[in-house]
Order: sequence, then C-alpha cells, then structure tokens
Amino acid sequence: MSSPAAAPSRAPVAAIDCGTNSTRLLVHDGTQALERHNTITRLGQGVDADRRLRPEALDRVAETLRRYRRVMDRHGVDRVRMAATSAARDALNHEELFSLAEELVGVRPELLSGQEEGRLSFAGATAELDPRDGPFLVVDIGGGSTEFVVGREEPSGIWSVDLGCVRVTERFLHSDPPDAGELADALSVVRTHLDDVAREVPETREAARLVGLAGSVTTMAAVELGLHSYDRDRIHHFVLTRAAAEDVFRTLATEPREARRFNPGLEEARVDVIVGGALILVGILRYFDFGECLVSESDILDGLVMTLLAP
Repeated sequence: MSSPAAAPSRAPVAAIDCGTNSTRLLVHDGTQALERHNTITRLGQGVDADRRLRPEALDRVAETLRRYRRVMDRHGVDRVRMAATSAARDALNHEELFSLAEELVGVRPELLSGQEEGRLSFAGATAELDPRDGPFLVVDIGGGSTEFVVGREEPSGIWSVDLGCVRVTERFLHSDPPDAGELADALSVVRTHLDDVAREVPETREAARLVGLAGSVTTMAAVELGLHSYDRDRIHHFVLTRAAAEDVFRTLATEPREARRFNPGLEEARVDVIVGGALILVGILRYFDFGECLVSESDILDGLVMTLLAP
C-alpha cells in the first residue's frame, strides 16, 4: 500500500478509531504504515436499545487501549488522534469512555459527527485513487452508522444514516439463521434510509464508482476470496462484483451461526453481525444499481493520520 500523501514527521504518529464494533489503531511514520491493529470490542453492545455504554463493553475497550498504548510506546509515537463515532454519539454516558480513554492513552477522544466521520473516511479511501475514475461514492459501513460521501478529490456531499451491522442485527435479525421476514424487514428499512440519502445528496445517483470501507465490506471480500488468514494486500482494492456480494450474503444469511463461523475469511468475533453488514452492502448495490464495489482497507484511520502528517 502507498502511504498517505504527506511529509515525513519527526516521530511516528498514531490514530485510534473507537467504533461501534471495533477499536482500531494505525501507527505511521510519514512514509509508511508501521502497524495496524483491529480488535472487535463491540462498544455499541446494547446502545441502540438503552442509549448507554455497558460496563463490559468499556472493559473490552480499556483492555485494547492498554495494549495499543504499549504498541505506540514501542514506536516512540509523539502525537495521537483518537476518534469516537456512532456508539459514543448515541450513548448518554460517553464521558465514561472519554475519561477512561484519556487516562489510558493520554489524549481525549474526539466525538466526530457523521459529517466529520464521512470526510475523514473519504480522504483516506480516495488518497490512492485517480480522480478521473470518479466521482466516487464512498460508503463506510460501521457498527452503528453508515456514511455516504460523494466526490472526486473532495467531498461534494455527505450524509450519515443510523444503519450499521450491529444496529441492524440487534433490531431485526433475531433468529438463527435470520428468517425471511426478518431479512425482508431489514432490507425495507435499508431502502427507506437510502431514499433519504438519494434525496439529501442527489449527486450519489451520478457516482461512477462505489468504494466500500470497514469490516463488513472487507470481510465479504475475504469470504469471496476464501482467505484462511488475513491478507491486507489481497483485500485492498479487490473488486467485489454485485453477483459475488449477493452470493456471499445469501450463503451467510442462510447458515446458522455455528456453521457460518467455518467460512474462510470470517473471523469468529464477527460471525453474529456479518449478515447485518452484508445486507446493508447488498442493499446499497441494488438501490444505486452498481455492478461492483471497490473494497478499500484505507479509511478513517488513514484520514486521521493524514491530518497529523499534513505540513
């Protein structure tokens, strides 16, 4: 992977994304990524129902942040930017997370709006793309929200909706495997949200290429590729066709959890929410009539790092 376009820094910098489903770290020295870590912490567990971060979720994030602090210390990181997104936006007690994170990492998380999250994701996802191939519709499918950003070199429109793999799973997909009625209800809600996206950001209808970000999308690519171990180079910029996405979705949605977990490319901690994430991506491909999705491993973390490395 090529690095974000920025001058080398005096010392490595780091970005941390405290998302609804995962807590992630990127350490970068200005020329290349030194380390990337992705830990499923399920911060958003139950937030959609009671608007509070649960103690066990905070404990999982704390354990991960302690480990990330050790990684950053090993590299001599001197600047960190930490962001919190959908679950923290929804939680009435997000200050508990912020105080905990500040104590463990040394910086206080920034509570990003959906617009800010989308702008950073777009910057990371398009840094290596040729603007002549745009306009791009960058879709960041998270655990609690999905950001839609359209543009070539800069966003011309951004919209965030309360759809994510965790939220869809907790609201609709209760059977094992989900029954036809649950899937139909979830897809109907996805279409309703996409109506809002198309109305509020009409440029989305004119996008030439769909770029998909985050764990649900990369996992679908890994399953399609049949990867027995994670391989960023094979996933990054893999072209997932609509037919392949439909096939992966159909396979995962019709298997019980116990059978689903044996799919190569699907990590154990994502088994229970991948159907919700795949459903969102398939819904987007259908609604906007894209024939394929360019899978990107560069996202909001890369966008955060770019702001730290900018002159």
